[in-house]
Amino acid sequence: MSLRPLRIITVGRPRASFWKEAAAHYLERLVRWRQVTDTIIRDADPALPIAGRIEDEGRRILAALEPQDVVVCLDEQGRSLTSREFSRFLDGMSTDGTRRPCFIIGGPFGLHASVRERARSLLAFGPQTFPHELARVVLLEQLYRAETLLRRIPYHHD
Repeated sequence: MSLRPLRIITVGRPRASFWKEAAAHYLERLVRWRQVTDTIIRDADPALPIAGRIEDEGRRILAALEPQDVVVCLDEQGRSLTSREFSRFLDGMSTDGTRRPCFIIGGPFGLHASVRERARSLLAFGPQTFPHELARVVLLEQLYRAETLLRRIPYHHD
């Protein structure tokens, strides 16, 4: 099977080494099955008011999108899926070789409405709010888990 493309756009670099290490761990496993483009968008100026920061980051995210990106925003208002549902969701998004699933994680204050409006889907990892660095690790782990489910590799436990 050829490597199916996938893209992740995140606002802000992980600062703590443990976030970097955890993300790298799952990314290393995931790239066996997926060609992953990992794009980091620079945080907005902290001197800006929160609304200004969200708007500035939103503009940068939209500018980074490419025509083949099918946008999925991680947002606390999104739909929650089980791991099996997520694997089917990812598989369904990956059937068109000309399109690329593109998961977006906003900064500490979330995503601008213009980014959410551009999304085909809004997903949540439950009703809790997570630091964006942790959300990135959880996304990478769930992407890896989805791939193991699709390949019937014993990683997921019912």
